[in-house]
Amino acid sequence: MNLTNTQLFRGMTQAEIDQLLHCLGAAERQYVKGSVIFPEGEPTSYLGVVRRGQVLLESWDVWGNRTLLGSAGEGAAFAEAYACLPGEPLLIRVTAAEDTTVLLLHVERILTTCPSACDFHARLIRNLLTVCAQKSLQLSRRILHNGSKTIRGRLLSYFSECVKRSGSATFSVPFSRQQLADYLGVDRSAMSNELSKMRREGLIQYEKNTFTVTDGL
Repeated sequence: MNLTNTQLFRGMTQAEIDQLLHCLGAAERQYVKGSVIFPEGEPTSYLGVVRRGQVLLESWDVWGNRTLLGSAGEGAAFAEAYACLPGEPLLIRVTAAEDTTVLLLHVERILTTCPSACDFHARLIRNLLTVCAQKSLQLSRRILHNGSKTIRGRLLSYFSECVKRSGSATFSVPFSRQQLADYLGVDRSAMSNELSKMRREGLIQYEKNTFTVTDGL
């Protein structure tokens, strides 16, 4: 993943990014599938940027039930809100969905500009604020999708957003079936049954993670 294409480093050249990473003391780490990147209940001073692979943002209750809150693919940042709050324990667990490479950045170094106050460091701070705002909106969308009491209602709400965001009736979702069920807070088998019913009724068509809305939502 070329960092010039990421939201966090948007508007910077590769040379500026390289200089910035050196100034920030950035570290790149590799994680195998299933490993924990940031554990729940502990604070972090670092935010992560996915260079390769994907990470999952999960919450586990005391009975061992998991809720998938979201994911971060290549180029996406994660844990930035916690890193900006020193000492705040994570309410989530960040794990590698597959073999993943992550760039770790110390937030205090980001927010403390160097004596030269270079323009691209100030741009990084503005980009970080944008990332935080976008994540807040993502959580709001998830709350909206889970507002329905029915599985179909939650699916329709999520698919409606996907159509609007992609600008097409055909779109791909970034989740497996289990991950989508966790994201919507429903049972996987019940969700799969509902998807089959919706296909029989002509509402949708799908092949693996690619869906097509065949009737108005």
